[in-house]
Amino acid sequence: MFHPLRVRTVERLTDDSVAVTLAVPPELRETFRHKPGQHLNVRYTVDGEEIRRSYSICSPAVEEPADPVLRVGIRLVDGGAFSTYALKELAVGDVVEAMSPMGRFVLEPRAGRFAAIVGGSGITPVLSIAATLLAREPDARFCLIRSDRTALSTMFLDEVADLKDRYPDRFQLVTVLSREEEQAGLPSGRLDQDRLTELLPALLPTAEVDGWYLCGPFGLVLAADRALRGLGVDRTRVHQEIFHVDDGPSASARPRIESPAHSRLTATLDGRSGTWPVEEGESLLETVLRSRADAPYACKGGVCGTCRAFLVSGEVRMDRNFALEPEETGAGYVLACQSHPVTPEVELDFDR
Repeated sequence: MFHPLRVRTVERLTDDSVAVTLAVPPELRETFRHKPGQHLNVRYTVDGEEIRRSYSICSPAVEEPADPVLRVGIRLVDGGAFSTYALKELAVGDVVEAMSPMGRFVLEPRAGRFAAIVGGSGITPVLSIAATLLAREPDARFCLIRSDRTALSTMFLDEVADLKDRYPDRFQLVTVLSREEEQAGLPSGRLDQDRLTELLPALLPTAEVDGWYLCGPFGLVLAADRALRGLGVDRTRVHQEIFHVDDGPSASARPRIESPAHSRLTATLDGRSGTWPVEEGESLLETVLRSRADAPYACKGGVCGTCRAFLVSGEVRMDRNFALEPEETGAGYVLACQSHPVTPEVELDFDR
């Protein structure tokens, strides 16, 4: 369900990014009380076209009685309708519709040692995670390894510097610029698998880290994940969120399986069920949307996880999956936007 929220502030972070704060009315405070690392799915109509996008919340998570603060980071994407609008036209007082916070890329504050490897706008959810953790848990430590093109393109410089000043003994910051030499620190260049394999053990005891949070472009997340696996880090300690995946083959895509000539989908959403024929070539999300405009989705690219549903019966194939953990797919969850029927009858439950 979408709720109208008024834009409170629009802050320019870099030449190609802004931070937008949305005002939360008193009656929606609990609806929009987020966990550190969650994102907002927003909806806006531009030139008569409905646009949906998913943006991570960068503000710390707060508990009652404090009011929730919804601040999201938006970076310009080539050809991106909403990001272009946000940078060029979105203004204080405008109304944007948003769903309640969601996502499982979260860290509930607890004692321990944690680390993140982020690239570009991947800092956004990790900023919320680190700020919330350090503020609430005095026995927690956090190491942030961030990669950006140049210093001028780096989002949330002041906020990260503030964490370093406030928690000098518990917050470790390592910055790598891929296109610019720094006066001090690590040499410039991309953080690939080989470089991370060499760098990480020199920075912190990798085996003692209770949770790794990888966020940013697909290439960086994949390189970091492979480096950690090579260093013997248990997969259950590694959490990933990918912001952008180029079109084309992916390691997460399954071999293509032809769908049955005639198949039907039964889906349950908000307690109501329906059954519809699946038209040739369409995803199961598209099947539901033909009759239920309230079906949940944002990116339609297998990245955000908004359309996550439980496969009650039948079999499907997913074109690609960058949102669900292996434990989730093993438990029977699929991404409706990437799923196509393999059996004549398929049933999904969006409410589980």
